[in-house]
Amino acid sequence: MNSYFPAGDASAAILSRHLEYLLRQQGNLCVPPVILCIGTDRMIGDCLGPLVGTNLERAGKMPFVYGTLCSPVHALNLQSTLEQIKKKHPRNTLIAVDASLGSMPHIGSVSVRSGGLRPGAGVSKNLSTAGDISITGVTNIEDGCPWLALQTARLSTVISMADCITDCIHRAAGYRITSCL
Repeated sequence: MNSYFPAGDASAAILSRHLEYLLRQQGNLCVPPVILCIGTDRMIGDCLGPLVGTNLERAGKMPFVYGTLCSPVHALNLQSTLEQIKKKHPRNTLIAVDASLGSMPHIGSVSVRSGGLRPGAGVSKNLSTAGDISITGVTNIEDGCPWLALQTARLSTVISMADCITDCIHRAAGYRITSCL
């Protein structure tokens, strides 16, 4: 499923069912996933990941969350964070969350898919692929000036997607934690 769904309660339900399916395919049903939320709080269009991480951390339901507004995971510390996760959580499924740029009809939409994502690809950075499962949200239009697109994204759109992704993760991954305790 590479489809994008507009952020909202109905989409969170659909996306969470797909995420749950992907988590089951990964195995280790009683090992909680690690959530890696990538981005920076210095650009509205790139703060989707840290907002999700902060939401998850505040809720206290997910034990392994990396990347929040206070402690973001970005280009400068991504590699060391991935190494730390691999060392501390070798059996856990890694769910990577990041913002992306896309077409006008997809702005404000969220996608959940199997496989990793390429952080920084939209701004021509060559960073390590991250995640066994990836969740992306389209924060603005992809055009010739990605830095400007990330700076001019609408905060309300990013917050709406962050809430949707947080709900999706809680619904899909939360059952694993509570059912195995």
